[in-house]
Amino acid sequence: MSPPIVLGISLIVCILIGIPIAFAIGIATLVTLFVGGIPLAFIAQQSFTALDSFPLMAVPYFILAGALMETGGLSKRIIHVAQEAMGNVTGGFGIVTILACSLFAAISGSSPATVAAIGSIMIPAMVKHGYSKDFAAAVAGSGGGLGIIIPPSIPMIIYGIVAGVSIGDMFLAGFVPGFFLAFLMIMLIYVTSRRRGYTGTGQAFQFTNFMKALWDAKWALFAPVLILGGIYSGIFTPTESAVIAVVYGLFVGLFIYKELNWRQIPKTLISSAMITGSVMVILGTATAFGKLVTMYQVPNMLAAALTNISDNKYVLLLLVTALILFIGTFMETLSIIIILAPLFLPVLMQLGVDPIHFGVLLVIGAEIGMMTPPLGVNLFVASGISGLSIERVSKSIFPFVLVLIFGMLVMLFVPWMILIVPRIFG
Repeated sequence: MSPPIVLGISLIVCILIGIPIAFAIGIATLVTLFVGGIPLAFIAQQSFTALDSFPLMAVPYFILAGALMETGGLSKRIIHVAQEAMGNVTGGFGIVTILACSLFAAISGSSPATVAAIGSIMIPAMVKHGYSKDFAAAVAGSGGGLGIIIPPSIPMIIYGIVAGVSIGDMFLAGFVPGFFLAFLMIMLIYVTSRRRGYTGTGQAFQFTNFMKALWDAKWALFAPVLILGGIYSGIFTPTESAVIAVVYGLFVGLFIYKELNWRQIPKTLISSAMITGSVMVILGTATAFGKLVTMYQVPNMLAAALTNISDNKYVLLLLVTALILFIGTFMETLSIIIILAPLFLPVLMQLGVDPIHFGVLLVIGAEIGMMTPPLGVNLFVASGISGLSIERVSKSIFPFVLVLIFGMLVMLFVPWMILIVPRIFG
């Protein structure tokens, strides 16, 4: 049996029997190294090379920054601003959740962190105002997906490293898709709320109250301006911006809002380190896996097979998108990006697909995977907050998944929606 077949079969078997994805990738790589007669030190060498990266240092810092800002009261003030702006609209609390997720996404860079930060406040608030608990959990679980589309985004950083494209351009490319998908979700919430009778707060919009909320949240709202403004002005790199985000979140939480205390910091550091550790294990093993895939010319074989089907780039993008959505149901986001980017990007670039266009589609597909069982991380977070079963949350979130797939298909056929901002400012 040839090594590429051994690699594929080993990975599938490990996943089917329930081995965590990082270890499944590592085991499949080790088995293939043994069959191919390659020294087992290969996996250690490739893992070290993958992790020895300056841009990659942004990942743990953005994870820590998001945790500090959630604990320090920034997410609460962001929600208050959105409530003052949209609270009286039909479905206002659901719309506020999406708006707050959009704003917090520009701080955290993480989808589960966004669900946790916003959902822990907004799910109980929606239930209190007459929303069904199923719908409230679905809104928070889907809105959290914006955390990896609206920059800064940890998966975009990983894609930039793997694909060799500018992380700054990837961040720029995320703005229009992120807000377009947020708009589609808001429309779905509004229509559903009208049908179910989910009303707003009953209090008319008051400019004075809105300005007070805006002023109270000025330090929270300045965070994305600081992080993204520094990157695009060239003052600092994405990695440096992540460090600044940590310092800023620590300073605001401790000395301005005073909701973060020194006793909470060790717990925040430990939880952030655990998340970072899992990311690094996945990245290390998946990089070795990807190197093996390249060595055995799997991308070339895949290119030949795909071009035999069609040489139309949109047909192939549709096929790849369908595969991403399928794999996303059982594979972790970063693994999808690290494995599929080297496989499909060379093929698609030969047909004229821009790597930034494909990268954003890949991240959106991975985002949708976070909302689909059995491995949808957002589902687990929303389930934990709401106290509902994964099955009930999955059923309620399905309309949001369909809306997001529709938005993804629109951007697949209309690349300028993704590319216009990086082409203007990149």
